[in-house]
Amino acid sequence: MSRKEYIDTYKEIAIREMHRSGIPASITLAQGCLESSNGNSVLSRKSNNHFGIKCKSDWKGARTYHNDDKLNECFRKYRSVEESYIDHTNFLLENPRYGYLFRISHTDFKAWAKGLKAAGYATDPKYAHRLIKIIEDEDLHMFDNVKLEDLPKHDILAEQGKRYNSNEQKNKIEETTEKIKDTFDNLKIDPYKRRELK
Repeated sequence: MSRKEYIDTYKEIAIREMHRSGIPASITLAQGCLESSNGNSVLSRKSNNHFGIKCKSDWKGARTYHNDDKLNECFRKYRSVEESYIDHTNFLLENPRYGYLFRISHTDFKAWAKGLKAAGYATDPKYAHRLIKIIEDEDLHMFDNVKLEDLPKHDILAEQGKRYNSNEQKNKIEETTEKIKDTFDNLKIDPYKRRELK
């Protein structure tokens, strides 16, 4: 998958997650591009983990093991890429060390990028610079101003099935689509503030 294909595939869910939480869609997409190598990394392809999120002690979901800063580290494993995007939002919302970021405007992607690095999201000293470069190179900041009502309802979810050929894969996508639809349908819409499920 090319970077442009990756962005086109996941831009809508990044925008929806921005409206649920206040995290800039540009930041989410840039992190997805960087952490998953545009959806081509082993972790993203085999475990649907597009943000390099590790298990931590409170993780109750599926697990997979990869070498990172240390050998054989535990990473979260998801049933779908969409589930990874939703958990990325929840991870930032629920972790106190990222709390101050939500006082930053959703249109100030540079401050968000620097804040993520300062809060310890990644060990790479150039992490903020790399996120900002992806955003500027791909004009991702334009997604930070997209209104929720301007998105086709759940279009991205329906499109996922087109990328699969076998009936088994299609069935898995349909099941995941229904679960994600339920999540979106049960959100209280309150633009750019933290949402809670009904």
